[in-house]
Amino acid sequence: MLNETAPNFRLKDQNGNEFELYNNLDQKVLLVFYPKDNSPVCTKQLNNYNQNMSEFNELGIRVVGVNVENTKSHSTFCENLELNFILLSDVDKVVSKLYNAVNLFGINKRKIVLINTDKKIMFEKTVLPFYYLNSDKIIQEVKACKLDLLT
Repeated sequence: MLNETAPNFRLKDQNGNEFELYNNLDQKVLLVFYPKDNSPVCTKQLNNYNQNMSEFNELGIRVVGVNVENTKSHSTFCENLELNFILLSDVDKVVSKLYNAVNLFGINKRKIVLINTDKKIMFEKTVLPFYYLNSDKIIQEVKACKLDLLT
């Protein structure tokens, strides 16, 4: 999918508000597909991104979490972690399948997809479920692709 046009989608966030990808590409969007709310590794992962939001913001990157759980689960998870980014509910798995982010068990893989303002996929990476890319590693890997993150 790298360098291809990212599929547009609409999903509800943890507050029930609709998020449409193409309407949010005034900044780059980092889709963070993750397996489960309130699980140990996912909690560490999303906490790490939340603690480093200023780095993402400086690079013009909007972080958006996605998994197959419902908005109520996301709302509780966001409140518990005091997240400064939205979590999208993909209960029908339509978006997760579009981005090849569903595993054999029907839950999300641990995958990140960076979409540029021109709708092109700039970077994507899937890792094992018990591991995650921390924010420093994401920024390092994206920069290693020699992508101009400041435009």
